[in-house]
Amino acid sequence: MKEMDCIEVTVEKERYAKEGVHKGMQGWICDERNIDSSWLVNFPQYGEKNDIATISIDEKDMILLPNGMNARVNEQIKEKFGD
Repeated sequence: MKEMDCIEVTVEKERYAKEGVHKGMQGWICDERNIDSSWLVNFPQYGEKNDIATISIDEKDMILLPNGMNARVNEQIKEKFGD
């Protein structure tokens, strides 16, 4: 993976959930550095809304989305969890 790649989180982890990030959310890698097999990922919302989070995600906990991401998915998941 590399900076600007779009990804999807494949697991539900307490560490991510504390930041408002849940399984199925989509984001983009916003740093060129891979540190200890983790990437800094931004999870946006659609339009002019504030981002959900920018956090470190383990590479094993994500999949690459070759066709880009959909921030509306993040809003649907966020609503489900009441974040």
